Amino acid sequence: LHSVGSMAPHIRPLYRTRAVGIARTVRYVPFIGRIPERDATGYWEWSGHYYRDICPYPWIDEIEDGDFIVIDQSGVDAGLMGSENTLSCIRRGARGLVSSGGVRDTDEVVRQNVPFWSAMVSKSMVQGRLQFESKNTTVAFAGVTVRPGDIVVADGDGVVVVPLEYAYDVADAANKEHERDKVSRRKHYEALGWTPDETV
Repeated sequence: LHSVGSMAPHIRPLYRTRAVGIARTVRYVPFIGRIPERDATGYWEWSGHYYRDICPYPWIDEIEDGDFIVIDQSGVDAGLMGSENTLSCIRRGARGLVSSGGVRDTDEVVRQNVPFWSAMVSKSMVQGRLQFESKNTTVAFAGVTVRPGDIVVADGDGVVVVPLEYAYDVADAANKEHERDKVSRRKHYEALGWTPDETV
């Protein structure tokens, strides 16, 4: 499955970490419309309408323990997710998040130890850039098909999606490879006089 489940290499972690979970998919597409010309008060009124009716987050309250949030953001450079709403996801049980667009407030996201992988870091807010399209549907994401319920495995190297029906076989093969690697690496540690750590 090497050619099937590996997300494109531009999907990178904000910091070196790892996470495993069950895919919960959401999809946002570029906003079709324009931000109306208004004064500051009028803009904030429109912004409330935007988040309520155009770009809501109806999936956050549905998160279950063990979910890995897969956000098809259509490659848009906008901070759909940031320091506050990522914590909402983690508080509800999400193990990690990955976005095909941007993430903002990255200093805080890293400080909060939120496992997040994305295509880019964004400075901008999301108003007028994206609109909610769907949730719990199959998405095409960084060269990979992701279905709700598939297994998402992510670490410092990137993100892999394992189709649910192959999860046991893939886990078994990966574990065997990992154990063989640990034996070989431990021998190198011993030859170098290094103290063994949890990876060997």
